[in-house]
Amino acid sequence: MGPLLLVAAGVVALIAAFVTLRSFGPRYRVGRLLAATPAVTVAQARQLAESGLADYVRVNGRIDAEDPFEDADHRPLVLRRTRFIARSGRGWTPFEDSRETVPFEIHEGLDTIGIDTAALDDGLVVIARESEGLAGDIGERAPADLDPSTPVRAIIEQVSAVDHAIVIGVPATSGEDGTVAMTAGLGRPLILTTLETDEAMRILARGSNRPRFVAACLVAGAALIVAGLAWAGAGALGEAIAFVGRAIVPVALAASPSPAVGGDPRSSGEGPGLVGEPGIAILVVAVIAITSIIVTTAWIRLTDDRSAEERQSANARRSR
Repeated sequence: MGPLLLVAAGVVALIAAFVTLRSFGPRYRVGRLLAATPAVTVAQARQLAESGLADYVRVNGRIDAEDPFEDADHRPLVLRRTRFIARSGRGWTPFEDSRETVPFEIHEGLDTIGIDTAALDDGLVVIARESEGLAGDIGERAPADLDPSTPVRAIIEQVSAVDHAIVIGVPATSGEDGTVAMTAGLGRPLILTTLETDEAMRILARGSNRPRFVAACLVAGAALIVAGLAWAGAGALGEAIAFVGRAIVPVALAASPSPAVGGDPRSSGEGPGLVGEPGIAILVVAVIAITSIIVTTAWIRLTDDRSAEERQSANARRSR
């Protein structure tokens, strides 16, 4: 029963880690690709496209555009995405997603490669500007059926023409002129970030402590499973050694002069134990799993609410 409980607890910890990772939604996949995709030079990416080989790669370089547009602070931009979301229960529901963009490229030395901006969606990872108000504050931009007192957030993500960027995607040729651009492909998104990898990961996690919780669950789960298997292996080895010993040196036991008493003969006169009762073991594991999932879900929701409050406080301080 001991080894089984250790292995079961390890499995539950891994399930909790998996459930927490899935709570990140598309951001989890973007973060995984950002960390694991192999890097190539812009020249190598162009060679892949021109040879017709589809491969998912990462390039780095400086953003450049012939005709950038300016923001309110007169900074040259190549892309600006504006989203409006409205409070709906415990979550937020989007009701507008607009973008302004111009053609731009990634430069590395003398080599350049274009960006398929139409393919950018969840893969855009930049520091977003957020402001919060009421639906009545944005006038006609709010849907007609939205209560004017509903909390609304405006989220602005933009890419400047003076930034350096990491772009992950599939190099491909398009158009009659054979233009080479990074785009989505092979079932994976196009990713663009103007941040270093570590900072991009923090943006994807949105300041939550969930990544630490996931790491702790993964380490604990692996350790418990290994310990349980080692315990079971040691027990099996001990029984095998004992069996071999009995086979080599047979032992004859004399009959006991005491009469047998009731109860389980394997438990010194006590009632039946858990030995041979797999149903109880399965029930214990199920209870542990259900409890872990409930606690994990509650913790995720509390963390999200706390992160939202922290972002609101930070926006309020910036506005002051």
